[in-house]
Amino acid sequence: MAAQGLGESGPDARGAAATILAAQSGSPSPAMRPGGGSSFDLPPVRQPVPGVGDELLDQVKRMGEQVKSQLEAMGGVVPTLPGLDTPGGDGDDPSAGGGGDPSDGRVGERGTSEPYRDPATGAQTATQEPEKPAVEEPKPEEPTKSVEELLAELDALIGLKNVKDEIHRQAAVLRVEGLRKKAGLDSPTITRHLVFNGNPGTGKTTVARLVAGIYRALGLLSKGQLVECDRSELVAGYLGQTAQKTADVVKSAEGGVLFIDEAYSLSGDQYGKEAIDTLVKEMEDKRNDLVVIVAGYPLPMAVFISENPGLESRFRTVIDFADYSDDELVAIFSQQAAAADYDAGDAVVERLRAILGDVPRGPSFGNGRYVRNVLEAAIGQHAWRLRDIAEPTLEQLRSLEPDDLVAPDDADPEPAVAEDGTLVPPAGAEPPQVVDALEPEAPAAPEAPEASPLETDDATAEAKHEETP
Repeated sequence: MAAQGLGESGPDARGAAATILAAQSGSPSPAMRPGGGSSFDLPPVRQPVPGVGDELLDQVKRMGEQVKSQLEAMGGVVPTLPGLDTPGGDGDDPSAGGGGDPSDGRVGERGTSEPYRDPATGAQTATQEPEKPAVEEPKPEEPTKSVEELLAELDALIGLKNVKDEIHRQAAVLRVEGLRKKAGLDSPTITRHLVFNGNPGTGKTTVARLVAGIYRALGLLSKGQLVECDRSELVAGYLGQTAQKTADVVKSAEGGVLFIDEAYSLSGDQYGKEAIDTLVKEMEDKRNDLVVIVAGYPLPMAVFISENPGLESRFRTVIDFADYSDDELVAIFSQQAAAADYDAGDAVVERLRAILGDVPRGPSFGNGRYVRNVLEAAIGQHAWRLRDIAEPTLEQLRSLEPDDLVAPDDADPEPAVAEDGTLVPPAGAEPPQVVDALEPEAPAAPEAPEASPLETDDATAEAKHEETP
């Protein structure tokens, strides 16, 4: 209310703020004295202000006292600000404990050249060192893994034989390219950007992270970080903003790998085209320290690359990620259960095989993500089964039972892809009902009332009369 009385916006608002702080002071702020400030000119608050009553001034004074007490509670010191006097002295007089003049070596209450006075007790203590900002200690970097170590991690993944062979080949080609350059031999620059084709849950992101490390170990990237994104993180809401948004994402990936999931979603509109054009330019500008991997369903990705010549010349290596077999999915489940310190015995494995046998396969099937969902549901069911056991044994805490495994309601939340590349809902899903809330349904036309027998006879007689020559 006080601020409104002294001005609601602009310089008046700034004046109101300074007035609130100065109202409790022994002297007005320099900015409030005649000639003391350029941002606003108000009479001192002790003098009558036209249009301002005593009640408002009392409110301002009380607010100033509250501000002062709150500032004193924050560390016990009131900062030296224009228009706010420090305890024990005038705000303009350096000798009285105010702001002080930096040129004479005196820095006021929080400085190191004068004793510190507790505003609450008035007691002086030894010289207080100024508080230092909290600086987070840099985390020690993980030791850089060698190419051999990273390739060993790749080989330890379940399945993906074709993927492993292609990554090994890429690593060998790039390694020899580097050796030839060191030897002073001409060597054509090999395109490093990759296309990952595959359904959800086939390990594309995991392999992309290993590729980033391998490229760094080969000396092709300076950092080796993996930056994941999709259309929503590249495209802005208005034309002209997408270019900057895309450039910012690419900049964050410089020195590492930019992984664009469902990259085909950038096709089809001018917003996506703006993102693609910016991406192509950034790839060219940062070609010495950036690798881009685009991923998605096979057919839409093929269309996406072919429709953009700037991409087709830069993404010449395509790696296909096949769906996992049942044996591979069982192995993934067992591996994840063991990593979570659960025991999945033979009976549990047989139950999983039965569930997998009933799941329809297709582009919407989640592969590794599906069995992870099965495991998470089993862990929840396991906890529910033990709810009435006060002190379960270690074996009970670790052992999963066949009844703990249930099929998730949906194989994967992502939509499927038809043969023509369009997205379709999962099998069995109800088509969405489109309701236009802005256009209410038009009321039905009222039915015509039935004619009475008398009206019918009159109409018939009239018709016969008209037909008579």
